[in-house]
Amino acid sequence: MLLLASQLATAAEWSGNWENDFDDEKPWVELQAKIPPYPVMEEAIPFFVSASTDNKFFIDPKSISVGADDVVRYTLLVKSAEGALNVSYEGMRCSTGEFKLYAFGHSDKTWSRNRYAKWSPIVYKDLNRQHHMLYDDFFCPGGIIIKDTREAISALKRGINPRAERE
Repeated sequence: MLLLASQLATAAEWSGNWENDFDDEKPWVELQAKIPPYPVMEEAIPFFVSASTDNKFFIDPKSISVGADDVVRYTLLVKSAEGALNVSYEGMRCSTGEFKLYAFGHSDKTWSRNRYAKWSPIVYKDLNRQHHMLYDDFFCPGGIIIKDTREAISALKRGINPRAERE
């Protein structure tokens, strides 16, 4: 009888909110992005974005990191058909489908931090869909973050992450 009373008292203390009683998730905290060395174009890995653009897209393999905050960080290089080069240091959150521009590269091989950096949703675009392709085919196949830099580089060199689903 004493055992039953003890169990009833324990049950009465339960809050009745299953999700809160077992929710041990902590709020997400973003790590400070450390700007990498400026990329060397000859070392960058190309990746396909779309046949409807003349731009060429590359990732600097030395800049790729997977942070403890579950952000994949990388340097993106976009070369136009006319030869203009845009360089940006970015982050991608697979869990939320967002990206962030941390810094912009200059022709003198220096960086400027983006003072207005904020997380933006990755949306499908017909023309410039590099973030969508990086998300789906390389860094977040199936919405799941890559495990490390090696997996990212391997996927880029193959042209797709083996875990990515093609429709």
